[in-house]
This record gives sequence, structure tokens and C-alpha cells, in this order.
Amino acid sequence: MFQNLDIFRTAMAMAKHAGNQQALSAQNIANADTPGYRAREMPKFQDTLRGSLIDQKATRSTHLHGQSGRGADGSVVKTVLDPNGNSVSLEEEMVKAVDAKRHHDKALAIYRSSLTVLRTSLGR
Repeated sequence: MFQNLDIFRTAMAMAKHAGNQQALSAQNIANADTPGYRAREMPKFQDTLRGSLIDQKATRSTHLHGQSGRGADGSVVKTVLDPNGNSVSLEEEMVKAVDAKRHHDKALAIYRSSLTVLRTSLGR
């Protein structure tokens, strides 16, 4: 009955993605005044999740056909540059950071709710 508990893996993946987004937003904000710095952004959670629960992740470059086991790296944002070559928008980064917190809170709520359902079904 409990052989496949993908809801917990999905909630964990969502929380990790939100943490990576928060870290990337912090890095972008920290470099907001760095000349030539290009803002980076995470792909959407839906895009990073496709197939990740089925496929294994590599732990080194020669393992599992070279797939990386780390969280998704951000890609460079294609936006208008400031005169100093910087592409960070503090307003956009603040919105992304708040969105990452919402996603993290949602992942924790899903995890707690699923754990409650599991405990109830076991009679505990």
C-alpha cells in the first residue's frame, strides 16, 4: 500500500527548488552594483521536476551519463542592461524572493498534510 510515496519526494524537490531560487535571488541582489554582472534566474519548478522523480541523479561528472546531482543552476536573464552592463532589477528580485518563500511554505504544508494522512492511516 505504501510502496510509492512520491508526494514526499515532490514536496522535498519543491522545497529544494525554492531554496535554490532564494539563494540565486540573494546572489543577484548582492551583485546589483557590480559592473557587467548578468542576473541569473532559476527555471520554473515544473520544468525541473519533469522526469526527476524517475531518473537517478549523478554524484560526479562520470556517473550516470554525466547528469548532475546538484540543484538546477540558474540561467542568465536576457534583459536590458544598465549603462554599466548590469542586468539586475531589485524589484524583480524582491518579487522572486517572496515567490520562493511562498513555494517553500507550500512545500512544507504539503509535507505536513501528507504526513498527517499517513499517520492517520496507520492509526497513530
